[in-house]
Parts: sequence; C-alpha cells; structure tokens
Amino acid sequence: MKTVQTHNTPPLETARLRLRRFTPDDLDALFLLYSDRDVNRFLPWFPLTTRAEAQELLERDYLACYQQPRGYRYAICPREENVPIGYVHVSLSEGFDLGYALRPDFWGRGLAAEACAAVLQLLREDGLPYVTATHDVNNPRSGAVMRRLGMRYQYSYREQWQPKNYPVVFRLYQCNLDGREERVYTRYREQTDRWFVEPGL
Repeated sequence: MKTVQTHNTPPLETARLRLRRFTPDDLDALFLLYSDRDVNRFLPWFPLTTRAEAQELLERDYLACYQQPRGYRYAICPREENVPIGYVHVSLSEGFDLGYALRPDFWGRGLAAEACAAVLQLLREDGLPYVTATHDVNNPRSGAVMRRLGMRYQYSYREQWQPKNYPVVFRLYQCNLDGREERVYTRYREQTDRWFVEPGL
C-alpha cells in the first residue's frame, strides 16, 4: 500500500500559474476575493465586508493550517505577478472535498481547471485515494471545471444550505485517484431524504 505523504501546501507551477501559500502580505488580495459578491454567490459563507474579517479568515483558515503537518490550501497567482487571484483547497476530512474560486476578471480562461489539475496530480502522488467536489445546480460553470478535470458525476441531493439558510440542490462529482472507479462517496446522500441521479450527466 502506498505511503501517504505528509507535507503542507508545497509550491506548484503550471504553464500560467504559481500555486503557493497565502502570506500576511496577501491580505488585500484575499479581501478582494472574499468580498466579491459574484465570487461568493454559490459558496457557503457570506461575502466579507471588512478587512478585519479578512484578517481573521487569513489567520484562521490559512496561516493556522500551514502550521499543521499536512494540508492543501493554495493561493492561485499568475506567474508574471505572483499576486493571488483565487484559491484551491482540498479538505482532509473524509470526503477530501475540492473547492476553488477565481476573481471574475479571470473567469473564462481555463485557469481554475489548470490550477486544480496541478493539485490533483500532487494528491495522486501523495497517495490520497479520491477527491469529491459539489456545485449548486444553478452554477453550471463549476460543474464544467469538474468535468474538465476528469471528475465523474455521481448523484444530486438537496439540503438546507447554511449559513445562508435556503434549499439548494447540489451535484456531487468524484475522481478516484487510486483507480478504484467503482467507489462512490455516499455520505451526502445518506444525510438527506432527497437524492437522485440526473440522466445525461
């Protein structure tokens, strides 16, 4: 059995991007990203309204994470600028959930998929067995990124989304990095009384 690597957010590069840790110097870029209504419309939190909130998020969700022995929480930066324009995260909880976001002025260029592909390759090398990702049915752009990464649709489910407190139908995609294509992550459908498979996806 392959040994799982234990490093935390090692730097990565692609043709157009640098993926690295967020630093205290990235506060303004982080605030710009997390305060944008379009960026955060389909994400499970409200847009930030103050730089103090951004500082708290930076310390709690990034700098503290980097003190742990293992983690994947990346700033997405253009190679020529090295200023964050987005992020890629992979949780280390049971679902190994993949999350990503980009500023709207960088949408439509394939950058999210390029960044995520680099992280998925690292996860494969590190021995993670699979990753999952979900998107609101009203956000098909995100599903397109998942399919571009080779992730496979598994099922849809409805939940009362928090903290925004309204019902959402999510689609779950999965990529089995260890080749076990029969594996399906079932936790989300086990936690709802309404799940289904949409034909044609």
